[in-house]
Amino acid sequence: MSTGKKESKTPLKAAAKRSTPPLDQGPEQDAIGAMLTQALLSRGAAVPIDNTAPDANIAPVGEQRCGLIAIVGKPNVGKSTLLNALVGQKISITSRKAQTTRHRITGMRTLAATQFVFVDTPGFQTRHGNALNRSLNRTVVGAVNDVDLIVFVVEAGQFNQADARVLSLLPEKIPAILLANKFDLIHRRAEIAPWLKEMQERHNFAEFVPMSANNARDVERLFGICEKYLPMQPWMYGAEELTDRSDRFMAAEIIREKLFRLTGDELPYTSTVLIDQYEEEGNLRKIAATIVVERDGHKGMIIGEKGEKLKRIGTEARHELEALTGGKVFLEIWVKVRSGWADDEARVKTFGYE
Repeated sequence: MSTGKKESKTPLKAAAKRSTPPLDQGPEQDAIGAMLTQALLSRGAAVPIDNTAPDANIAPVGEQRCGLIAIVGKPNVGKSTLLNALVGQKISITSRKAQTTRHRITGMRTLAATQFVFVDTPGFQTRHGNALNRSLNRTVVGAVNDVDLIVFVVEAGQFNQADARVLSLLPEKIPAILLANKFDLIHRRAEIAPWLKEMQERHNFAEFVPMSANNARDVERLFGICEKYLPMQPWMYGAEELTDRSDRFMAAEIIREKLFRLTGDELPYTSTVLIDQYEEEGNLRKIAATIVVERDGHKGMIIGEKGEKLKRIGTEARHELEALTGGKVFLEIWVKVRSGWADDEARVKTFGYE
């Protein structure tokens, strides 16, 4: 990957002097200080990305680099937002509701001779021990043991029991990057050095990356950081592919996103969406979906007064699906009660959870 011309060293040194907190002397502190200094310096440097890799100009196989990168962290820490930013298109749904992501979703980005294969995982579940959450946790454990690199996402300066549970799953044999998300919200940088020292004591992270998933410059910089950990090998996917998930899967996810966003915290996280029909007729998609809930009260909550809430869910989902497919969408949504489905192993599998 082309990194472009290096920035002048003078302004970078000045930036380091302003941003890096003083540390006590000693080998361990020197190592932490160096890691923090390097991270802050690189955050100020532009990293041009060569985004020209059309099928007509694919790099020779012998020069190709490709690898799997797992994005892991507790629920609602920003993993899906990061994946969407890295891929350059929305492939993983987001909402303020915890436990939104329920599947291992793969997103690809091919830049010059390197193909990055990102794996977004569900947040590791510790609050409920039902069959659904056991399935989600198996997905996380499987992902972190089958990749070339792990990106462990935490909120900058924060670490709690939920973070610790995910961290305990990381194998020592696979390099891991500590990604401090929402770093733009940190105003007292002097607090980061002791926090970083504590994090390095918890796990031997290969690198520390302070960033914001909403900052395009930070996202571009992450590609350069991840690239060197990926092996030289042929690409796994075509240069233009963005995800391994089908349109049918994306339809269910988009409906579920609108469901969570429009019902807020009132609706239990166990609600799910099934696609009963997905047919393509030219530029038209005919989709029939069922929202599954566990109680009659939840059904009424989704339908709303005179069906207005369900109508709005359908309208917003249809608009996004039309934007995604570039065609017209005819969408029907039904709501059904399946009591106790989230604690029924067989039904969880039937509903498409691994």
